[in-house]
Amino acid sequence: MAKIKSAYFCQSCGYESAKWLGKCPSCNSWNTFVEEVVEKPGAKVPAWETSGSSKRSNKPNKLADIASSTEQKISTSDLELDRVLGGGLVAGSVILIGGEPGIGKSTLMLQLALNIAGKKVLYVSGEESEQQIKMRAERITSAPTADCYILTETSTQNIFKQIEALEPDIIIVDSIQTLHSAHIESTPGSVSQVRECTAELMRFAKETDTPVFLIGHITKDGAIAGPKILEHMVDTVLQFEGDRHHVYRILRSVKNRFGAAAELGIYAMHSGGLRQVSNPSEILLSQRDEELSGIAIAATLEGARPMLIETQALVSIAAYGTPQRSATGFDTRRMNMLLAVLEKRCGFRLSTRDVFLNLAGGIKVEDPAIDLAILAAIISSHEDISISSKICFAAEVGLSGEIRAVNRIEQRISEADKLGFERIFVSSYNLKGVVLEKYNIEVTGVSKIEDVFSLLFG
Repeated sequence: MAKIKSAYFCQSCGYESAKWLGKCPSCNSWNTFVEEVVEKPGAKVPAWETSGSSKRSNKPNKLADIASSTEQKISTSDLELDRVLGGGLVAGSVILIGGEPGIGKSTLMLQLALNIAGKKVLYVSGEESEQQIKMRAERITSAPTADCYILTETSTQNIFKQIEALEPDIIIVDSIQTLHSAHIESTPGSVSQVRECTAELMRFAKETDTPVFLIGHITKDGAIAGPKILEHMVDTVLQFEGDRHHVYRILRSVKNRFGAAAELGIYAMHSGGLRQVSNPSEILLSQRDEELSGIAIAATLEGARPMLIETQALVSIAAYGTPQRSATGFDTRRMNMLLAVLEKRCGFRLSTRDVFLNLAGGIKVEDPAIDLAILAAIISSHEDISISSKICFAAEVGLSGEIRAVNRIEQRISEADKLGFERIFVSSYNLKGVVLEKYNIEVTGVSKIEDVFSLLFG
């Protein structure tokens, strides 16, 4: 009699072991190994195969002989989602969307299913009933789309039967952790089930050229739940971020085989669903009636999109022996490095001061081009001198106090010019080859941080 084959899997990273281990050798997590059935005798279920497909063996081809073809991308009728995907949906692609509970992942996918034109969409839900999805659809739109079909099912074999009968153009699965395959005996959401269900959907997508969206849960650390190989299997990984207590949501591309992996889409959550924010500067720049100290505007880039963001700094006398250093939306270690530059190169004594930094709008920025704006905001708060709201900054600051050049400076200058700014500070090394006459904004090139402070504060 054939034996039941089982193995132990780490529930954090998916590491497989023949025996139970207390500590995972891959991710160093403790007590995360769970025994799961890998193969059961007699449980043979046919895998997904396209009807009429014939088995053939691939042969190696010379690279010069392979015909190049441009992928025809499908528009989703959502400009923000199209931008993050790299221009639209690619046939046969598998997209994984992760985010915190209640952030709006299901709402975003249901809006896509209701608004995409000329496509038959199948929305597979393993978490909600048909009535719940109907109530959400009525809240989002008053004119339901006839080409949107709802299926409440968790078995992949039953889902593929309905897919074969319906033949949809796009499939949305909410969520991948609720599906289970008869190939694996473990419970839904386990490492084996998530990996097997994703592999079946991957084979289906590649063989039928049907785009598939997968909604995924995340862990308490913010990583997508399931094995790490899940992110390697799919073509695109999107992260839906934001605070549930605020209206703005950020859709960020983490991995994309068909476009840039640093694109950003911004939405506003309302009672009628998610609204696209075409001009992100409207949420990243606050409207104020008077000039305030500790505020400076930075010109940054997220992917191919230029944005103007507001950096806010507060410098106060330390109430305790050890001064506090806190940054929201920016790397605290880099902020400490910039404070050390101010101490060493400019003579500002901030070692006895509390420094708090915030990037408006709840956005996280890793672009080094906002260094100069952060230093200007810190000195503005320290000296209690305001900076004009018509001035912005785009430059990196080095350890010796030099102003370093940043990439794609013309896009930053154009965005600042379009939004009505009157002056922008950039590195003097960035001005080589830039035609300043075509801009209505004054471009000031500086090479040292002392030059910036003398021009701003005299």
